[in-house]
Amino acid sequence: MSIFNIFKNKEELGEKKFKKRVEKREEKTEIKSVPPKVVKKIKKPTIEKSETKKKGKKAVEKKQEKPKQEKETKVVKPKKQVKSEIAWKVLERPHITEKASDLTKENEYVFRVFTSSNKIEVKKAVEDVYGVNVKKVRIINVPRKKRRLGKTHGWRKGYKKAIVIIQKGQEIEILPR
Repeated sequence: MSIFNIFKNKEELGEKKFKKRVEKREEKTEIKSVPPKVVKKIKKPTIEKSETKKKGKKAVEKKQEKPKQEKETKVVKPKKQVKSEIAWKVLERPHITEKASDLTKENEYVFRVFTSSNKIEVKKAVEDVYGVNVKKVRIINVPRKKRRLGKTHGWRKGYKKAIVIIQKGQEIEILPR
């Protein structure tokens, strides 16, 4: 509606009066330029002479230094995650089977992991907890299976397991001896 009102006003007032009115509006709505911010310069520390003490015949001048004006800078260190912070969210337990124990000879270890975890998280968690260098991580999603006991039918839970390959010469002791 405001656009139509402008055209109505133009016809009623005539073009000259209309232009004057528009100019007045523009003057009111003009953005005044803001002066640039004044930057304070830090003066260099100066040495002032003050208080003279007389010891016997000799005059000794004492010099005072003004404290230096330094900007306080806070060093923000990136938050480092604690070893156990990631591990308990990712690693569930070691997966101990006959096949998994055979894989330990080839520097491959098997862990059960939570279903929400991924390869990168598993790698970080194993490196943090066991202090080894992980080369590669493979993840297997074991699906749930249908089982029955007599007349009752049910499902066995599915799970996710990760096979972690570490560098040669390093070991993880999963079962304490």
